[in-house]
Amino acid sequence: MKKFIYIFILLSISLTACQKERGLKSVSSIQIKGSDTIVNLVQVWAEEFVKNKPTINIGVTGGGSGTGFAALINDTCDIAMSSRKIEDKEVAEAQKNNIFIEEFIIGLDGLIILVNKDNPINELTLEQLRDIFMKKVYNWKELGGKDMEIVILSRESNSGTHMFFKEKVLRQGDPKAKDEFAIEALLMPSSQAIFDEVSQNPHAVGYVGMGFSNKEVKVLKIARDNKSDYISPTPENISNSDYPISRPLLLYTKKNPVQLVKDFIDFALSQEGQKIVLETDFVPIKKDF
Repeated sequence: MKKFIYIFILLSISLTACQKERGLKSVSSIQIKGSDTIVNLVQVWAEEFVKNKPTINIGVTGGGSGTGFAALINDTCDIAMSSRKIEDKEVAEAQKNNIFIEEFIIGLDGLIILVNKDNPINELTLEQLRDIFMKKVYNWKELGGKDMEIVILSRESNSGTHMFFKEKVLRQGDPKAKDEFAIEALLMPSSQAIFDEVSQNPHAVGYVGMGFSNKEVKVLKIARDNKSDYISPTPENISNSDYPISRPLLLYTKKNPVQLVKDFIDFALSQEGQKIVLETDFVPIKKDF
């Protein structure tokens, strides 16, 4: 038996040495989870990052910002994508697991309000938007539109976009407010699902990140109040914070992450990475390209 073990150890050493001599390397990987808003952006980053790097694998999955934070807290992902700031309770939960969090702002976004292209409404105030999603108005004719019931579409509660809209629009930035979406709100599993429903349903209204805008739907102008100008969610207006529903886009990692994760973050913030932010219809934080 001892002789067999000795031979096995020698064989293992020999195989390891052989692998080193041939220059074989184990596959390195990064797991990225979270926000559906930026999942397409991060997927493009991943595809560009691994070009000419055949030993690197990057998995990118959505599910919402809350899903990404849960995975980071439980140490089942390397990077969490988010369209909202991490909450204090999430930071505390991570620290209980001896995980300390680092935040990176990688772009800017405007939360755009979508209606069907046949809807005659072109603009709303934040107060009108609040009344719609809290079901204080029921019919588009109350806002100058057609005589038809309003169908409100929201992201699910684990979505950072859901949380941001609730805090910014429904609760008007008041951290003590308890206002919630109307129970009639249809909770959709993704931003794409909201876009698809609005494009087909003349009654519907929903909110998504600006990367989901195209000619199949109408994007409304939004005013802070009835005395303010109605502002379109253009890159310039979002960069200048003129558009009233603007927000940062974020990546979160453990503090002092492994080198491969550092390299990916550096790529996201590089000129090439920020150009991809612009090409995927978000607003880069760097404009030196």
